[in-house]
Amino acid sequence: MSKLKKMPEFKTEAEEREFWESHDSTEYVDWQRAQSASFPKLKPSTKTISLRLPETLLDRIKIEANKRDMPYQSLIKVWLSEDVEEKRRAR
Repeated sequence: MSKLKKMPEFKTEAEEREFWESHDSTEYVDWQRAQSASFPKLKPSTKTISLRLPETLLDRIKIEANKRDMPYQSLIKVWLSEDVEEKRRAR
């Protein structure tokens, strides 16, 4: 295998994210030697966002959430997550 490039040092997570969006990790990491890791107690970080929805749509979402006995924000997260995963599998 060719020599790997030296991993850059990043000042912030945003800087690192920007770097990996435009670079191939195989130039920096020997994935043949990688090992699987599990972090069962690690909770994903969340970020509060503001989302403008038509009132009629929000009312329909609340009705669906009520049928499932769950908060409407949780239902929105479930639907978004399912849709993103479905789109990734379809690629």
